[in-house]
Amino acid sequence: MKKLVSGLLSLAFLAGLAMSGAAFAQEEEHETPHYPLHKPEHVDWSFAGPFGHYDKGQLQRGLKVYTEVCAACHSMDRVAFRNLEDLGYSEDQVRTLAGNYEVEDGPDAGGDMFMRPATGSDTFPAPFANPEAAAASNGGAVPPDFSLIAKARAVERGFPNFVFDIFTMYAENGPDYIHSLLTGYEEAPEGTEIPQGTYYNPYYINGPSLAMAPPLSEGIVTYDDGAPETVEQYSRDVSAFLMWAAEPHLEERKALGFKVIVFLLIFGTLLYFTKKTIWSRIEH
Repeated sequence: MKKLVSGLLSLAFLAGLAMSGAAFAQEEEHETPHYPLHKPEHVDWSFAGPFGHYDKGQLQRGLKVYTEVCAACHSMDRVAFRNLEDLGYSEDQVRTLAGNYEVEDGPDAGGDMFMRPATGSDTFPAPFANPEAAAASNGGAVPPDFSLIAKARAVERGFPNFVFDIFTMYAENGPDYIHSLLTGYEEAPEGTEIPQGTYYNPYYINGPSLAMAPPLSEGIVTYDDGAPETVEQYSRDVSAFLMWAAEPHLEERKALGFKVIVFLLIFGTLLYFTKKTIWSRIEH
């Protein structure tokens, strides 16, 4: 009799486990998804860490990708052409590059606005006259400005990563996200419904898909320095360039921070020995 009762209890326990497992799976299936679906890939950037610095060759390639691909939809209204001298361009080269663009100026003596070639003091002109025109040309979605996007679009790494990030000075989550987004387009999994006119990307921070079609393809931009003309390389280069656009003084900030830390270490050491010297003469 005891064996029978024990067997029945075991069967009930197993049945309860099966039911709770099924209920948990059903609940998990219908739970609210968290975006991005995939965490961004961690890339080894030249500007990472306390002693990181920008690779000017990479920044120049990234500028080329932006001007030949991204600038057709995305503005950069906080970056002036003269700032490109930080990328290693001469003043004449910057003037030539700016001259390829036209900006609105005025009013003239007759009170009318007019177009003129851009100069070094001008910023990259927007590809659309206003946000409404941008939305009309892009299926209702307004392409974001790229000036600060490498700092504005960043995925939080959560615990315990953010603890280690304090010591490693990790601040590349923006470029990591941009790179993963540009290289992360894929076919939507079976059973996944996405809005018509959008493209599935598990790295997108606001949903399973976005209105921007895959912007990069093999050989779309010609490099003059012999770098690989692949989607992976294009993505890395333009992500680094956008990081520079968002934080052009990163190298100076890191250099100053290192000097401050050295100063504080020396100052703290001097204070310690001063305290020992003074209090060693006083009887306790």
